[in-house]
Amino acid sequence: MEIPDFDTALDSLLAADSRYAREAYHFVREVLEASQTSRRARGHRASEQVGARELLARIRVDAIDQFGPMTCAVFEAWGVRSCEDFGEIVFNMMSERIILRGRRDRREDFQAGFDFSEAFRAPFVPCREAALVDG
Repeated sequence: MEIPDFDTALDSLLAADSRYAREAYHFVREVLEASQTSRRARGHRASEQVGARELLARIRVDAIDQFGPMTCAVFEAWGVRSCEDFGEIVFNMMSERIILRGRRDRREDFQAGFDFSEAFRAPFVPCREAALVDG
């Protein structure tokens, strides 16, 4: 079966499940593509899939690079409030065959992600304030 055009498949997906904004799906797709490109550059086979932990780690880095201290606000606007939401996005994309599901892919793997506040707010807390919070 041929994988449909991304935006056409996304239209169908969003009609069935509108929890997350279109931009969230585009962001996840970009992160997945960048992860796969990086893996190939390091000598991995093209057929090797990106796992949940690797994807979440890349999401964390790319989100901070792109959105900085506004990351939580952007994700909130997209309907994304936790790593589990990214798992739902990935599995929604699998259901539309936008991305292919691997034998080891499980929604539960996204539950062991990271705390959004710690990941996306803490890096931008001024040092003095961070010392007061920690101390």
